[in-house]
Amino acid sequence: MNSPTTTEPVDLLLIEDQPSDAELALRALRELELGSRVQLVEDGAEALDFIFGRADYASRSPSDAPDLILLDLKLPKVSGHEVLRALKSDKRTRAIPVIVLTSSKENEDVRQCYELGVNSYVVKPVDFGRFTETVQRVGSYWLETNERPA
Repeated sequence: MNSPTTTEPVDLLLIEDQPSDAELALRALRELELGSRVQLVEDGAEALDFIFGRADYASRSPSDAPDLILLDLKLPKVSGHEVLRALKSDKRTRAIPVIVLTSSKENEDVRQCYELGVNSYVVKPVDFGRFTETVQRVGSYWLETNERPA
């Protein structure tokens, strides 16, 4: 995982405030060798700083965007909805695929995320094995199969 002030390329930005879910996701990505360049941030404010090159991440440029963002919705400081809104309303970041990975099955959350431009909405399975499998499928598809604009 990268340090807070990294300027190294990042394939995947994981925005997750629950340490156990973050560790499971990172482990799942490493098992498929998809976790070599993963940045973990633990709240929405830090996510926006990382993405837009502010505060501790001032040496980063939005043009050094991750290839994929896994976004939890229920985050401290700035909600996942607000992070998604900021990403999809900025021309520099709107093309980054954002996958909401959350425990919320609320219809309003799903609707709002799609209205804001999310690429996929995935409910976190409670079971460890299914959680690992889900993260691996998401990472594999979006980092290895899906074509993104240059």
